[in-house]
Amino acid sequence: MAQQTSTTLPSGSSNHIKNVAIVGASGTSGKHIVEALLATGKHNITAITREGGTTPMPSGISVQKVDYSNPSTLVSALRNQDALIITMGVRAPPDQQTKLIHAAAEAGVQWILPNEFGYDSSNEALCNDIMPGGQKQGYTSHIENLGVSKWIGFVCGFWYTFSLGGSPDRFGFDFPNRKVILFDEGTQPISVTTFPLVGKGVANLLSLPITKSDDEKSTTACLSDFGNRFCYVASFVVSQKDMLDSVLRVTKTDVKEWTITKEGTKERYERGMTRLRGGDYAGLVLGMYSRNFFPDGSGNHSVTRGLDNEKLGLPKEDLDEFTEVAIKEALSGTSDSYH
Repeated sequence: MAQQTSTTLPSGSSNHIKNVAIVGASGTSGKHIVEALLATGKHNITAITREGGTTPMPSGISVQKVDYSNPSTLVSALRNQDALIITMGVRAPPDQQTKLIHAAAEAGVQWILPNEFGYDSSNEALCNDIMPGGQKQGYTSHIENLGVSKWIGFVCGFWYTFSLGGSPDRFGFDFPNRKVILFDEGTQPISVTTFPLVGKGVANLLSLPITKSDDEKSTTACLSDFGNRFCYVASFVVSQKDMLDSVLRVTKTDVKEWTITKEGTKERYERGMTRLRGGDYAGLVLGMYSRNFFPDGSGNHSVTRGLDNEKLGLPKEDLDEFTEVAIKEALSGTSDSYH
């Protein structure tokens, strides 16, 4: 395929995205994305929200109310939008994203960031073992098949503070009781990301020129470089033992003050999926997290795929700073209030 340059754009069109719609603007990840987009000063942002919704929206953005049972309201809300960002919880109705994708195509939206924030769903082995994986892949194929928009998947691994400060079914930590479950030996590294870094990553991505300049030697990244593919970012590449070392530094405690046990990663995975098959949805959490710690490296996309942090101009973050955030949320009981 020939490299796109600014001369391939339709006459009179801009080489930058201006209008951005977002679903989930007030959510945990969505609000960070909105904040980062606003900070660029380059975008008009519209929150797509349900009719009758009462959740306050971030200031500085427009709001469009929609009725998912009436597709015409979705199309109307997405008219003249250059990009659509979809952030939703895993329990959102599966047809909700499909309706948004169809409406975006009808409205002529050129770029879609689907609900792909998380583990590497281009990894077939990983997706085959985690039930929602195939569904996530289906959305990207659906966008391509409609032939109007290009998609960009944002692979960021697990949210670091949410996962560290949550239940032991995630990263194995129980802060109120100073207990840690190490999966196998606790030495398998995975790629993880903070909410602020993903927010900045999305904002920087959508601030790129759509195509490269006419200078063929230009090495500057452009949005079209990421069309119909995954963008890979990470704040940290850490094992459980790395996390524990950070916890000890932040809490100023000795490892002897913690109760440390071990459990096989594959055994944890099987236990979680057995619970899920039995109707316990919480089993998916245990299974999904455990699967990403398998020794095949599936959870470490920084190695298997490489990172786009530098292309997006992302800063380096301090592990202990975010470990402290996770511990505070765990001890205050707010780590499970994310949405």
